[in-house]
Amino acid sequence: MTKLDPPQTVRGIAKRLEDAGFETWCVGGAVRDALLGHPHLDWDLATRATPNEVRKLFKRTVPVGVEFGTIGVLDQNNVMHEVTTFRRDVNTDGRHAVVEFGASLDDDLARRDYTINAIAYSPSKDEVRDPYKGQADIEGRLIRAVGDARERMREDRLRALRAIRFAARFGFDIERDTWDAIVESSPELGRLSAERVKQEIEKTMDQVRFPSKAFGMWRDTGAFNTLIPSLALVTDRQLAPLDHLRRPLLPRRPARRSTRIACLLASVPAATVRKTLKDLRFSNSDTEWIAILVERWQQLGPAMTEALLKAEEVYARDPWGDQYPPSAVLRQWAASAGRTRLASLLRLADAFWWAARQAGEPAPYKQTIASVYKRATKIAWKDPIALSDLAIDGTDIEKMGVHGPAVGAILKKLLDAVIVDPRKNRHEQLLEMAEREAGNGKREAGNGKREAGSG
Repeated sequence: MTKLDPPQTVRGIAKRLEDAGFETWCVGGAVRDALLGHPHLDWDLATRATPNEVRKLFKRTVPVGVEFGTIGVLDQNNVMHEVTTFRRDVNTDGRHAVVEFGASLDDDLARRDYTINAIAYSPSKDEVRDPYKGQADIEGRLIRAVGDARERMREDRLRALRAIRFAARFGFDIERDTWDAIVESSPELGRLSAERVKQEIEKTMDQVRFPSKAFGMWRDTGAFNTLIPSLALVTDRQLAPLDHLRRPLLPRRPARRSTRIACLLASVPAATVRKTLKDLRFSNSDTEWIAILVERWQQLGPAMTEALLKAEEVYARDPWGDQYPPSAVLRQWAASAGRTRLASLLRLADAFWWAARQAGEPAPYKQTIASVYKRATKIAWKDPIALSDLAIDGTDIEKMGVHGPAVGAILKKLLDAVIVDPRKNRHEQLLEMAEREAGNGKREAGNGKREAGSG
């Protein structure tokens, strides 16, 4: 059995349990992924041992979900493996099940969601237990519920979204009865906690190379109508850019996931985006980051598209002429998006332009985008584009006798001037400009008082 080869650490955990007299099998996603030929580090086990018996056998354990029979066992490399007692469901409210221990492996597999996840492997016997023909469904590239599909959905409403994610992740179809059960269950998805829905969106963004298929199924099954009504009518064309944004494969790339989420919500009014993210329990910082990215794309997208199309016209006429768009325009984009958000804005734009080209619509070429991306990100980190980059600050302006909101208004005008021409960002020059603006403000205020008096 060449495909199923658990690490020695996992074999060691299974052997210790079996040597103590407890039947033990590898189960779940690792078995499925191994049969698919995918690498998987999260090898979990199911055993006849109870949680207390597991804890007595292993020195280093974590009570992951004792009430559900799950103990985390840390191997010698500090990798945690979930060891769960054979169990059967005795009651469920559509999300949380009451389980009973003392079941057999077959009972345990019968409570699982899909046939591809109901396969067990014994390392000691090199034996596969596959009562629901999950291997055949893997070969046939099919997501099929274990047993009665409607009953599986009633037991746990999250299974509907998991089926969609698995189908999109592996490029499988969903079997007809299972699909019909998902559609019928969609009005009940509101029973799911906002945190669970958020996690499923994030898992889809992290695991699925082409998320448009997954979220197209959210729409077609009615899941969006129940969970995110603002996306209930989202079109394939609006979802297509998702497939051009890279997955956040490494933990140090969290902005990639956020950019994908912004892309999903890019057709939604910005004010609604904030509410949607808050309703889904995104953190305040993530909510602001994503919502502002959507706002900036909606505000700047048409102008960015026009500027890059014009750049291609300019280059076609004079390949050796001045760079276009002008650096001042790129500084304006950077100032609007924010230094740390500009790269994501440009990646989001690139995804929408890719989808436009795929649809036969006018859009900048990849080479143009790459050139502008390189220039713009360099400018964003080199040139003054934020108030904090100015050579003077609010204290300097207050010394001129200006206070309150007028200070911010003057700084904003100075920044606008510096964005157009960074050479103006010198202390003395900005002080002169600020004094002129302060004088203009005082004269305007005086004129206003005289007009009021004459009235």
